[in-house]
Amino acid sequence: MKQLLQLYDKYKSVIAYLFFGGLTTLVNLVVFFVTATMWGWNYQIATAMAWFISVLFAYVTNRVWVFHSHFTTFEALWREIITFFSVRAATLIMDEGIMWIGVSLLSQNEMLTKLVDQVIVVLANYFFSKWFVFRKTKATSSSMNE
Repeated sequence: MKQLLQLYDKYKSVIAYLFFGGLTTLVNLVVFFVTATMWGWNYQIATAMAWFISVLFAYVTNRVWVFHSHFTTFEALWREIITFFSVRAATLIMDEGIMWIGVSLLSQNEMLTKLVDQVIVVLANYFFSKWFVFRKTKATSSSMNE
């Protein structure tokens, strides 16, 4: 049991990211399904809408429960938000590209393509968030509760 707890402690940010990444993926898929399938939007517009809503959800969950980010000023918070959305914009390009290849070029099912697409995007988002957005710095490591 002790070894299991040590293993959990060592990988808790990865486990939390996978959990909330799964929820973010679910948000993305549901928004895509509603907009593309139920409302009949073009798959590229539906992809962009699903990206925006899921990135908003991901920012909050990643900030609070995955990377435990704290800021000392409003400027630091704003910089973190801008960085998060900017980095995620790179995966929006990946998202749209994979969808275009799968749907327009290969004539695959939109939802199946979206599902495969999300696996790739979740992995890319984790590394981008860890390396660029929520990296620990002296200026952002202080707690808001002080």
